Amino acid sequence: MSKRPARPRRGRRPSGWDPVARWYDGWVGKEGSEHHRKLAIPSAMKLLDPQKGEHILDIGCGQGVLAPYIHKSSAQYTGVDVSDRLLQAAKKHHKGKGRFLLGDARRLYRIRGLAAGAYDGAVFLLSIQDIDPLEDALQSAAWALKDGGRLVIVMTHPAFRIPRQSGWGWDENRKLQFRRIDRYLTPLAIPMKSHIGRQSGKTISFHRPLSAYINGLAAVGLLVDALDELPTYKKASGANAKAENLANQEIPIFAALRARKLA
Repeated sequence: MSKRPARPRRGRRPSGWDPVARWYDGWVGKEGSEHHRKLAIPSAMKLLDPQKGEHILDIGCGQGVLAPYIHKSSAQYTGVDVSDRLLQAAKKHHKGKGRFLLGDARRLYRIRGLAAGAYDGAVFLLSIQDIDPLEDALQSAAWALKDGGRLVIVMTHPAFRIPRQSGWGWDENRKLQFRRIDRYLTPLAIPMKSHIGRQSGKTISFHRPLSAYINGLAAVGLLVDALDELPTYKKASGANAKAENLANQEIPIFAALRARKLA
C-alpha cells in the first residue's frame, strides 16, 4: 500500500514558469515543438504504452502536449503543473481531453483530486530537469503509482546535453565532429535565459548524472526495465555534412527510461 511520502527536505522552490509562460507556449504550442512531436512524445508513448481505461499522470505537464495522445489511447489523463498560466493554456488547447491540476510535483499528496496508488502510469515529459530536489519528485511519483505501475522519464541526455557545460567541436586534422563535455558528475543548477524578448523571468535546469536517476528510482522502489537513447532527427548539409550527420546519429539528444513500482 502506498504511503504518504516523508516531508520533503528544504530545497529550491519551484523555479516557476509563469513569467515565461507566454513565450514557452508560443514556442511549444498546442501540439508540441518539433522535438516533442518527432522524438519525445513517440518515445514516451512507446514506453508508457497506455491501455484503455488506465489512469495516466503527466507530472510537470506544462501546456499539456501529451494529453491528446493519452486521450486517443482511451486512457484517462491527468496533468499537474506548478505554473497556473501554463495550465490555463493546457485547458484552452486540450479541453475535453483530460483534467489539469495546479500543484507541486514534489508534493503530489497535497493536491486535491490526487490519491495514493491511483495511477497505472506516470510520466515526466521533458520536465524532470526543471524540478529539484530529484529525490522528492521521484518519491512523489512513486506515491501516486499503483503497485506494478510504471514511470516514464524523457529528458535531455544528462551525459551529453549539459547546458553551458557541453557543445560541439570540430577536429580539423581528423575531419571529425565531436561532443565536448566540460563537466558531468557534479550536480548543477544552471540558470537558463533570463530575458526572452520583452519578457523577464528565469528558469533553472538541474543537471544530474545518469546514476542519480537510476539510484534515485531504486531508492523509492522503482526499478528500471527499459532505456532508450534518442539521436536527433535533423540532417546537416554543407561541406562537413557527412561528419556532422555521423556525430548526430552517434550522440543522443534525449534519454528515455521506464521504471516499474515493486509490488
